[in-house]
Amino acid sequence: MARSVVLAAPGPLDARTGGYVYNRRILGELARRGWAVSTLELDPSFPSPTPAALEQAAGSLQAIPDGTIVVVDSLALGAMPAVVVREASRLRVVALVHLPLAATAGLDAATAARFRHDEGIALRAAALVIVTGRAALPLLVPYGIPDDRVLVIEPGTDRPLRNDPPHVAGLKPGTTNSYVVPGFSRADPPAYVVPGFSRADPPAYVVPGFSRADTVMLICVATIKAGKGHELLLATLGAVPHSNWHLTCAGSLTRDTATVDRVRAAIERFHLEDRVTLAGALEGDALEACYEQADVFVMATQQETYGMAVAEALAHGLPVVATRTDAVVDLVGDEAGLLVPVDDEPSLRDALTRIIGDASLRARLAEGARRAGSRLPTWDEASRKMAQAFDRLAAHG
Repeated sequence: MARSVVLAAPGPLDARTGGYVYNRRILGELARRGWAVSTLELDPSFPSPTPAALEQAAGSLQAIPDGTIVVVDSLALGAMPAVVVREASRLRVVALVHLPLAATAGLDAATAARFRHDEGIALRAAALVIVTGRAALPLLVPYGIPDDRVLVIEPGTDRPLRNDPPHVAGLKPGTTNSYVVPGFSRADPPAYVVPGFSRADPPAYVVPGFSRADTVMLICVATIKAGKGHELLLATLGAVPHSNWHLTCAGSLTRDTATVDRVRAAIERFHLEDRVTLAGALEGDALEACYEQADVFVMATQQETYGMAVAEALAHGLPVVATRTDAVVDLVGDEAGLLVPVDDEPSLRDALTRIIGDASLRARLAEGARRAGSRLPTWDEASRKMAQAFDRLAAHG
C-alpha cells in the first residue's frame, strides 16, 4: 500500500510564487518516490478566512482518515488554531512554514499580534514543523517549539548551468548589432517574445527594443508585493549613471495591487517606461527564457527565508546584486555577487553602477555564481529528506 500525504493550502494551488512552486515541486518528487499525494485546496481568503471558509476547511480536514500525514501550509495553519489542535489529536499534522504569518511585511501591530498568538497555538500542536529556509528559524523561537520537532528542508534547484558567460550563452550578435535569441520571434520594433504565451490570454511577454549589443540585461524574479523592494530598486536604477540596461520583473501583478500601482507609478516618475518590463508571473519555459537572456539578477527584498529565485539565478550562472538578508548571504557569499544592507539606496546604487558598467566584474562574479550554483541541493535531495521525515512520523506518530 502506497504511503500517503495530503497538502492543505489556500487556492489557487497553481499560484506562481516561491512558496507554491516549492509545494508543487516537492510533492511531485514525493509522488515520483511512490507516495500517494493529494491536495486540499482551501479558500483563497486565508490567512484571514471568512467564517464560511473556516467552516469549509474544518469539514474537509475532519473527513481525512485517522493517521494520515497532512501538511498544512503556513498561510492557512495559523489562521485556524482551534481546527489544527482538534485534528492534531488524530492526524499527523505537519506545519510547512515558508514564513511565519506574524513576520509578513506590512502588517499593522494588532494583526501581527493576533497572528503571533494564533500561529503559536497551531505550531505547538503540530507533530512536525518544516521550515523552507534556515533564516526562518529565529522567527520560530518565540513560539517555544521543541528543537526535535523542527526540520529545515530547503528548496532544490534544477541546475541548468550554462557553460558560457552570461550575455553570450545562447546568443549571437545579429548583423544589425542586435541579439538573435534561438526560438524567439522578432517584432517590429525589435522585441523578443517568450514562446508559449499568446497575446490574448495570458498576455504575451514582450521585451521591447533590445537593439544594442551592450545592453546589460537585469532580471528580478519576485512577486510584486510589500517587502520585496521593487520601489527601492526602481528608484535606485533611476539614479544609476549608466543607461545601457534593461530590467525585467517577473512576478505576480495581482497579489498586492496597491504595491503594483506604486511600482507602475515609480516607473513613470523615473521615466523608465522603455527600460523596465513588468512581465507578470512566469514559470516553465517562459521563466527559463528570461534567465537565459539575463546578465545579472537583482533584488532589493527586505526579508527572505531562503531565496528560491536567487538560487535559480546562481544555478543559471548569473551574478547577483541583492540586499544582505540572512538567506541571501548564505546563498551568494562573497564570490557570486554584490550584497548591500537592506533599504540602503546609496549602497545599492553603487553596486548597480559597478556591475552595469564593468563587464570584467560581471564575468568574475558569474564564475563565482556557477561555482555556488553547482553546490546547491537538488529537488531529489530535498524530497528524500522530506520522505525520510514522513517515514519516521508514520512509524512513531
